[in-house]
Amino acid sequence: MAAMRTLHTAPASFIVPPAPHLVSPTPTPRAAALPAKAPPAAAATIQSHARPPLSPRVGRRRSCARAASSSAGAVVASVEDAKRDVLIALSQIIDPDFGTDIVSCGFIKDLEISETLEEVSFRVELTTPACPVKDMFEEKANEVVAALPWVKKVNVTMSAQPAQPVYAGDLPEGLKKISNIIAVSSCKGGVGKSTVAVNLAYTLAGMGARVGIFDADVFGPSLPNMVSPENRLLVVNPESKSILPTEYLGVKLVSFGFAGQGRAIMRGPMVSGVINQLLTTTDWGELDYLVIDMPPGTGDIHLTLCQVAPLTAAVIVTTPQKLAFIDVAKGVRMFSKLKVPCVAVVENMCYFDADEKRYYPFGKGSGAQVVQQFGIPNLFDLPIRPTLSSSGDTGIPEVVSDPQGDVAKIFQNLGVCVVQQCAKIRQQVSTAVSYDRSIRAIRVKVPDSDEEFFLHPATVRRNDRSAQSVDEWTGEQKVQYGDVPEDIEPEEIRPMGNYAVSITWPDGFSQIAPYDQLDMLERLVDVPLPATAAVASS
Repeated sequence: MAAMRTLHTAPASFIVPPAPHLVSPTPTPRAAALPAKAPPAAAATIQSHARPPLSPRVGRRRSCARAASSSAGAVVASVEDAKRDVLIALSQIIDPDFGTDIVSCGFIKDLEISETLEEVSFRVELTTPACPVKDMFEEKANEVVAALPWVKKVNVTMSAQPAQPVYAGDLPEGLKKISNIIAVSSCKGGVGKSTVAVNLAYTLAGMGARVGIFDADVFGPSLPNMVSPENRLLVVNPESKSILPTEYLGVKLVSFGFAGQGRAIMRGPMVSGVINQLLTTTDWGELDYLVIDMPPGTGDIHLTLCQVAPLTAAVIVTTPQKLAFIDVAKGVRMFSKLKVPCVAVVENMCYFDADEKRYYPFGKGSGAQVVQQFGIPNLFDLPIRPTLSSSGDTGIPEVVSDPQGDVAKIFQNLGVCVVQQCAKIRQQVSTAVSYDRSIRAIRVKVPDSDEEFFLHPATVRRNDRSAQSVDEWTGEQKVQYGDVPEDIEPEEIRPMGNYAVSITWPDGFSQIAPYDQLDMLERLVDVPLPATAAVASS
């Protein structure tokens, strides 16, 4: 087999992106606005803790900076010139997490200019209605367009993309319209996991998102005690045979405790079947976030949930004690093996304030130890509060009963963190693997990596390790080298959760290519790319 080399970095002239266009083929998550006093002709960003992604250059490399320019003049000759001026003005607004302007991200839709060339209308489509800077984003979009000399009126409409998972596989019908599935886990009972899950869900709902809660604990469901829906029984649609969730304050709820069975007494395989049925046959409708309150432990139920539902991310709940850290570490390792990113740690029952002092009755450091040892980016401390504890008994979440309190503010910060991290994960997954037709190569940038590389399509196809390509018993290669044309090109590449992509080839074969396998190919195989790639790197 011939070898492939990694392309050299292209000179600066090849890296400069084209003029901003109306719709980008790969929209990235939510955008943010310019600071109020930013110069009108220069790009600006809001401070962000997220690492910006690499710009689409050739070969392995680091990202480069880019400045937006403006060509707005006092007079425009045509509608097309006016649209170009508007897009250049809007390209000053930079997404803080990814360092990309909102025009290139594809956020600007339905741009229209009046016949008199005086009125501008457009829609800003966010990836989530819970975008924490959507109001400021709307304000700055108005500001930069109104600053054009010929504009007398600006009409900005804010919207969000339809809920849909970043997943190419066959999902159960009930999960096909859910954008993000968040697991709240502790792997240890009694640390306040259900309290965090419920209050996080209602925080996200308060931010404008469509939210559901799934209580995955069959042996001891907590949700029925923590919320107060009028209808406390799940109903089955007689026509579709799907489960209709109950609701409380606009959040959809499903729990075994609402099935009229109380707590279950059954063996493990039966429990996994019940969990699978409750989750996948429920008619959730369109949801931006489904929060799963995971049961304690790391057993069959957890593996079932991770296999059935394409989890976007996990939030880990712990307490200051060392014993809690030991159990939580097991859960973090489980999620790591299942390729589910842990985006935040919540350390519950950390402290209380009295006599103008802060006391830590259970010590310090469990949450910080999880963050440091496993590289989880965000840590949130919850105080010991009687109201937070009693809210689990009254049926009214703390963020609902006291939305301006200190606890609600902590959950607000957690909600913003979850929204931002999910957006970042979705962007990374959706753009991790793509096909560059100009050089006839598959571009790979594995999530959470600062490097990208290119692979020859034929190399990827020939190294498929599925049962259709390799005999599972003998290890004999069914697809031979000569069976794959050298000029083969993929027809479609779609993400399969956080761990792999599905590649459809012209012969109808659908190949599942894990990121780890693609990275190994790049390190072990070196196949020369077509001449067009060499031109780009010369």
